[in-house]
This record gives sequence, C-alpha cells and structure tokens, in this order.
Amino acid sequence: MEFKEIKPGLQLSVQKVVTEKDTALDFGTGQVTDLLATPVFAALVIEASVKLIDPHLPDQYISVGKLLNLTHDSPTTTGMTVTVKAEVRSIEANRVTLHIDAYDEVGIVGTAKHVRILVNRNNFVEKIDVRCRGIENLDR
Repeated sequence: MEFKEIKPGLQLSVQKVVTEKDTALDFGTGQVTDLLATPVFAALVIEASVKLIDPHLPDQYISVGKLLNLTHDSPTTTGMTVTVKAEVRSIEANRVTLHIDAYDEVGIVGTAKHVRILVNRNNFVEKIDVRCRGIENLDR
C-alpha cells in the first residue's frame, strides 16, 4: 500500500490552554502545583500526530504509535497556552517519523520524535483479538 498524501514537510499544530486538570500535581507526577504534566504534553504530541496523519490515510487505515521520545525542557503554568507542532520528517513503507516542537508564550517547552505505523484497522483489530483470546478466562 502506498500513502502518497503523506510527505515530508506536512505539518499541523494543536493548542491547549493549561488547566488544573493538566497539572503534574493532578497526575501525581510532580510536587509543584500549576505546571503542565509531562503525560499531558505526551498526549498532545500524539494528538497532533494523529490529526496530521490520519485524515490523509485511505479508508480502513489508521496510524498507531510505535515510539515516543520526548524531552520536556521548560515548565508551562496553568492559564498559559501550549502549542504543539508536528511535522512529518520521513515516510518509509508504512512507518512515519515525525518531529515535534512545543512552545508557549515564553518560549520552547520541549521537543519529541514520534514514530507511527500505518495499518489496516480491521487487520489490526483482528490481531488484537487473537492476542487476547485467552485472557477472558482470567479471574479479574
């Protein structure tokens, strides 16, 4: 399968005003109140990447995350807006590599490398079903 619409240089940005629900303290990952949590930053990277790639895929295709290498360099406080810009750097067969820059009103927040794999949704769900067949009998 060729994915002709996904090319290096393709870009998209998402923005989010940081709220109390987005803070490290709320996630249990930090000791300082009012700071953007790294898991929220990671979710924004994924959101930007999916919104960039998936609309360009053929019917029945989706992208799934393979790798996320993220550096959270500077704090963003509640009330500030974080902007996450995703850019396709390369596409090889069904593997898309993206570069992400994140910034707020003060400057750079962090960067990331994100790799997504383009898959047929039905085949992917089938593989999940096969992998998980035996666990329905587990005592939960």
